[in-house]
Order: sequence, then structure tokens, then C-alpha cells
Amino acid sequence: MFEKKSNSNRWNTWLPLLLALTLVVGMLIGMELQTSTPTVIISDSMNSSKSNYGQGKIEELIRYIEAKYVDEVDRDALIQQAIDNILGTLDPHSNYISAEQLKDVNDQLEGNFDGIGVEFLIVEDTVVVVAALAGGPSEAVGIIAGDKIVEVEGKAIAGLDKSNRDVVNLLKGEKGSAVKIGVLRGSNPLVQKFSIVRDEIPMHSIDVSYMADQKTGYIKLNRFSATTYEEFMKGVEKMIEEDGMEDLIIDLRHNPGGYLKQATNILSQLFKDKEKLLVYTKGRTVNRDDYESTGRPFFDVGDITVLIDEGSASASEIVAGAIQDHERGVIIGRRSFGKGLVQEQYKLRDGSALRLTVARYYTPSGRSIQKPYDDVANYDDDMQDRYESGELSSADSMIVGDSTEYFTVGGNVVYGGGGISPDVFVPIDTVLLNKDYIALRQHASQFAFRYFDQHPELKDSEYNQLNRFKNEYEVSNEMLNEFLAYAREKEVKVSDREYRAVANEVKRLLKARVAKHLFGDEGFYSVWNDGDYMVRKALEVLQLSDPITITKDENK
Repeated sequence: MFEKKSNSNRWNTWLPLLLALTLVVGMLIGMELQTSTPTVIISDSMNSSKSNYGQGKIEELIRYIEAKYVDEVDRDALIQQAIDNILGTLDPHSNYISAEQLKDVNDQLEGNFDGIGVEFLIVEDTVVVVAALAGGPSEAVGIIAGDKIVEVEGKAIAGLDKSNRDVVNLLKGEKGSAVKIGVLRGSNPLVQKFSIVRDEIPMHSIDVSYMADQKTGYIKLNRFSATTYEEFMKGVEKMIEEDGMEDLIIDLRHNPGGYLKQATNILSQLFKDKEKLLVYTKGRTVNRDDYESTGRPFFDVGDITVLIDEGSASASEIVAGAIQDHERGVIIGRRSFGKGLVQEQYKLRDGSALRLTVARYYTPSGRSIQKPYDDVANYDDDMQDRYESGELSSADSMIVGDSTEYFTVGGNVVYGGGGISPDVFVPIDTVLLNKDYIALRQHASQFAFRYFDQHPELKDSEYNQLNRFKNEYEVSNEMLNEFLAYAREKEVKVSDREYRAVANEVKRLLKARVAKHLFGDEGFYSVWNDGDYMVRKALEVLQLSDPITITKDENK
């Protein structure tokens, strides 16, 4: 009896402790599961037996195929095909990103990657440094423009058939890791050795910012990454405080978009009023979310023009739509792409990701500019259709996807359902679409580097100032003939007659490429934009006493 009572007492003493321990362990497991699982709210209706019907069916099918199918199958390929087929029934912008692709995708949006920090070209099968990025690890060890990278980790890479991607993969690596390269410099036949410790390299989303004339700044955005707002503000600050900028051209051509918040941050700096609606989003399971101006712009920007074309999408259209609806500036160019869907990215357990459309965005007037996507083939062929219909050449051929009328703050009618239509139409330069010009253009940068390398006197010539270079330097006929011979060596088949038809554009391109070697990106864009119809139209509009009112009246 005494023995039994003792065991019972002992059990009564430990039982509460065991229960408490079990509870704590359960809580810890629950917390771990919660932190390792994406936050997705599932409604009761989604938990119904109907919703669960077919759960695990794809996995079951694949197991049967692997076990019983007559031929060997690739499991991963089957899963990929199933994923593609499922997402293909949704919209063109919901997609699956493999673990291998995810880092490159995120690098572009986050605005940085780990590497050695050089801009390069492959010229005559040799990797040539165009520029060592300022503040980067290559500049720190003494790599300079013109250096030829002939070895990586003791292995020769010169003379080998390598693509730009192959070279990038050789030079990129984890931050803090070292890579040894061999470099030929100038006429010195000896290979110089460098050990470069990789670091975080910024991927700039602003190609250039410079003064297009005495009072007008020009800034070109190639995407909306995590650093775009910061880059934009630095460019604007310099042009206002150092160059006396009053008006601004924002170039969003061929900008595919990116982070919505970066676009609204930039917009907020262009409006003086507080709580002005810039864009709003809403979806089936996503409540309406309004993005408004802060009313705290750091700088006083005068008149604005925004350049768009058929490649301007998503966040670019948010910027253009808000400026157009509020009549803050003049939209110049051609109808934009028409992407009004908002994606969120969900990381999957194997390191891949799902980028899923969760909402639509709407401009301040209430219009959705998403073009129809019920016919995938039509969606994919849209750019070709625009060209063949004459829309890129004539404003009268522009298609309105939704005839519903929306109104700007001044009462002007605007439409949605297929992109932002410009206030001022500028047709495409058809020479840039010429097949012979396109074939020649892809060899211009390599030729310009070689020409610059063979003519060192250009560095010390009288054209040592950009404005003087723009006004006085001319591409000679001799240089044009040299380029044609070079292109023919690269198996470009262009007759003398065909060459004469595009010679002026080739001359402009070669001059811009030489300017890049002398003056960097500002040199290239300032020379190139001198012959750009859309930039010239923007400068013309900004010379008007009241650009918005006058251009609206002209288009009525």
C-alpha cells in the first residue's frame, strides 16, 4: 500500500510538469511552422470538401506515370509542364520562377549583385573593359577602360567562343570571394595579374541624367528597382542645385516597370499637394489600397514631359497615368504597353517562386489600362499587330481598347483598356526598324571601341569638351567605310545602296559610341538624343508658355 501511494504521489507531482512541457513544445513547433510558411489567409469556403477535391491528384498522376509508363520520363520536366499549363490559364504575367532563375530576377529588382564591377564588350573574341564602375572592386585594384581580360583563374578565355552570359558567370560570385584575372594593357605583351575580391555591385536603374538644354533636365529610367527613387532624387538634386534645372523630361521608353512603391515615391515628389491620389489597387481577395502624395517635395520642378512608347509598362504606366490624369505634365510618344496587373511573389519550399497576379491597378481617374488577355496569341502578337496596322506611324490608327470615357482634372477625356495614349503623338523612326540598320547596329559598339583604340589622338584632341564634340566632331566617310568593311567581316550582307539608305543613322550611332568612350553615358545620350524625334518634341513642348493647355487644345 505504501509503495502504491508513493508512486501515485510521484505521478501527481510530475503530471503537471509533463503537461506544461508538452504545451511548450507544441507552441515552439507551431511558431516554427508559422515562420517557415508563407502568410496566406484561406477562407472557410476554401476549406470545403469541394475545394479539397483533387488535392494531390497531380502528384498521384506523376507517381503512376513514373511507375507504369512505357518509356522513361523526366519527373522535373513533367512537373514544370504541369505548372506552366496551370499558370497559362490565368494571365500572361503570373509565372513560375525556378530556383536557378530567381537570383537573377531578384538581382534586377533589388538593384544589386555580387561581382567585380566592370562594364565590358566582347571584341574580336576578347573581353574588353569599357569601364570599371566607380567605387567598385575592379577600380580599387587598378583595372581601367581598355584592359583586355584574357585569363580567369589561370585559364585562357581570349579567342574562345564565349557569350556575354558566359563571361558574367565567370566573373560573378559571392561577396567576399576572390577571383584572379589576367589582363593585357595597351601594347604591353605581358599579362598583368590581378586578384579582385568580389563585392556588392549596384545595378543602376537610371541610365543617365543630364541637362538637355540650359533649363531642361533629362532623366532616363530603365526599370523601377528597389533603388530607383534614391537614384532619381540624386539625379534631380544635381541638375537643380548644380545646373539650374527648371523643367524635366522623364524618359520611360522601353521601361518594363518594377516596384509600384518606387513609382509612387517618385510621383509624390512631383506634386506639391498632400493626399493627391496617385494610383489605387484592388483585387478579388485584396481590398482597395490608395497611394497618395505626401505634399513634401524636396525640390521645385517646373513643367514636365514624360516619354512613353509601346515598351513602357506597369510602373511606367502608373507614372504616366497619374501625371496625365492630374494634368501635371504632357505625355509624349506612342500608346504604352497596357499592363495594369499587380503581382506578388511567393517563395516555394524548393527555393523557386510563384509570381501571382493578385490585383489590378487604376489611375486616379479610375481607368484600368490592362489590355485584353483572353486570347494569348493576340496578346503575344500585339507589338507586331501595332506595326502592321500602322499605329506606330499614325495617331489616327491608334486603338482604344475600352470606349468608356474617363476624365482628367481639367475635364479632358482619356481612355483605358490598352495602355496610356499620349497627349502628343510622335511616330516611330522607321529607319530604326530597317533590317539592314538592325544588322549593322549590333556591331557598332565593338567597332567604335576598336576605332577608338586605334586612334588614341581622339583622347587628346580639341574635342575635349562634350558640347564642343557635339557641335564640331563629324564621323568621316572614311570611318563609315571602315565600319561597313568591319560589318562585312562579321558576315553582315548589306549592299552599298542599302548602306546609303541608313548611312545617316549609322553616322549618328557611331558618333554617340565615340562620345561614350570620351564622356561616358552622358556623352552617348546627349549625342544620340540630339537626333531623337521624341526628345526634340519634348524640348519643343517645354518651350511653350503653357505646355499643358496648349497641347490639350491642339488635340481637341
